[in-house]
Amino acid sequence: MGQKINPLGFRLGTTQTHHSIWFEKRKDYSEGLQEDHKIREHIQNYIEKERISSDSDVISRIQIDKSIDVVKVIIYMGFSQLLTEDEPPKTKIKELQVSLKKAIHFIQNRKLNLAVRKMKKPYGDPTILGKYIANQLKNRVSFRKVMKKAVELVEKAYKKGIQVQIAGCIGGKAQEMARVEWLRKGRVPLQTVSAKIDFCSTQVITIRGVLGIKVWIF
Repeated sequence: MGQKINPLGFRLGTTQTHHSIWFEKRKDYSEGLQEDHKIREHIQNYIEKERISSDSDVISRIQIDKSIDVVKVIIYMGFSQLLTEDEPPKTKIKELQVSLKKAIHFIQNRKLNLAVRKMKKPYGDPTILGKYIANQLKNRVSFRKVMKKAVELVEKAYKKGIQVQIAGCIGGKAQEMARVEWLRKGRVPLQTVSAKIDFCSTQVITIRGVLGIKVWIF
């Protein structure tokens, strides 16, 4: 079971919490779920469009708290250059808030509060680390070099352990079979429910095909 289930859902209620906090009646639940998806998709598309470089403005997660008359959206980011609380970039937050309110008709009758939180140790987050690995692989850097660098970055963030897994045609040869390569440093107790494991799964399209990336951080 520990190998088949998502490490985040496996620990929900112990060391992990929900990224969306709200309550709806059964008949309105699907609308609330679609609203969350559209909010996250709109923010992701806006940042992809306005982003300065591929290494900047990487989103870790988007937390949504909804009450009767207020929708609070908190964006957790690493290396944020576009969305900051300082002037003048703060105008970008206001611009995103206005466009989000226009795009999502569900929240037009409610107040929308949008906030950005910059992470102190971005590479301690598996989502940001996974995006870093994806960018390096897209730039045709050796997968072994990328995995070793990822381990070094996590060690600087004072984490207890990391495991990185890359799957696909990662050797770069024309007729190569797909395979799985992984690297682990420190402890990663996936079977222990009380252990705080952060997890990310992503993929990147390269000239060799699609590569899958998984990152576990203890």
